[in-house]
Amino acid sequence: MAHPYTQFTDFLKDKTFIQWQLMPDEALDSYWYTLMENNPGYHALIDEAARSLKTLMQPKTSLTADEMEQLLARIENSIRQKKRRKLKMRRLFRYITATCAGIALLIGLSYYILLMGDKYEPDTMLMLGEMMESEQIQLVTGGRTMTFQNNIEVEVDATGQITIAQEDEEEKTIESARYVRNNILIVPYGRRTQLTLPDGSRVWLNSGSMLEFPGRFVGNSREIRLLSGEMFIDVARNDQKRFYVHTSDFQIQVYGTAFNVSVYDDSSQSVVLVSGSVVLRPDGGHEQALLPGTQALLREDGTFGIEAVDVCQHISWTRGYLLFERTPMPEVLRQIARFYNLSFDDNILTGLHNRTCTGRIMLFDNLCDVMATVSLLSSTYFRVENNRIYVTNYKSN
Repeated sequence: MAHPYTQFTDFLKDKTFIQWQLMPDEALDSYWYTLMENNPGYHALIDEAARSLKTLMQPKTSLTADEMEQLLARIENSIRQKKRRKLKMRRLFRYITATCAGIALLIGLSYYILLMGDKYEPDTMLMLGEMMESEQIQLVTGGRTMTFQNNIEVEVDATGQITIAQEDEEEKTIESARYVRNNILIVPYGRRTQLTLPDGSRVWLNSGSMLEFPGRFVGNSREIRLLSGEMFIDVARNDQKRFYVHTSDFQIQVYGTAFNVSVYDDSSQSVVLVSGSVVLRPDGGHEQALLPGTQALLREDGTFGIEAVDVCQHISWTRGYLLFERTPMPEVLRQIARFYNLSFDDNILTGLHNRTCTGRIMLFDNLCDVMATVSLLSSTYFRVENNRIYVTNYKSN
């Protein structure tokens, strides 16, 4: 069967060609060299396609606002066109499959890469990380533990009834325990979950998170406890029942608002306020009010440092992508590790601490697509083999 390659741009639409250029291996080399041997006319087209791709991958030091908006619109439009199939479960975001990704998305993403630093030359092949076994989401209620292999959406109504929706599965309905804070939702690395609380407040739980919540809100307050990880919450307003979020080191008093809380062990604990207002109470410290568009970072002395931030960078994970602005590469890779249940070698991460990136990383289902984007961001080549990720590192000239 003849291949539909009549001009060099046809190769740029072929995902296998892009993978060959970004992450070559023996199988891909064999395929493409055989194809060129059998089709001598392809040599010039492939050379031109490779040069064009290399130009697209060259880091740019700046982009105009119009360029950013146009390219973002193009990417998001491509994603929307692939999201039209109906699912049983309502979701805020969708994971983009490898077939949906397409080379147009990969090329579009390369325009967002703004590397800081010099050019690099190849160094040695090193193991960057290892893919861990995905664990199951667990819901503990009334002494019972339910497990789920895929991401789920949990809804608790005012009577304490819990409805659980899982993609491609029938909804399950159970009765919640009657006691306050008797339910625990455990989301391992590599998984994400949404939860609707009895008052209508909506919670998005990131990978590696554990949340304690009631089947019913009783008394004069509504209280939940984030035991670990990260969550974004949009709190339903109720002036008669104040809302509180507890962590191991501080308390958040909420006044009808939306905000992000992160308490991962390997990162600074933080609260980012999107809208409304909150008051933070660190253990043994003074109250601290937070305004929209600001972030509170918990210091070692138990006080909060406040700074203005782009809130989109902190909540983009709920929308199916990670957004970075001059972010150190080790932090970029740590966030990827949480989403895909990876274990990265800290020594390799340390070697990337001088590199930063600005751009978006779409959270594809296919890890190779994600790592291909990271390779653009970090000027490295990645190879996945036997559940391990190898990196051909680069050093400055």
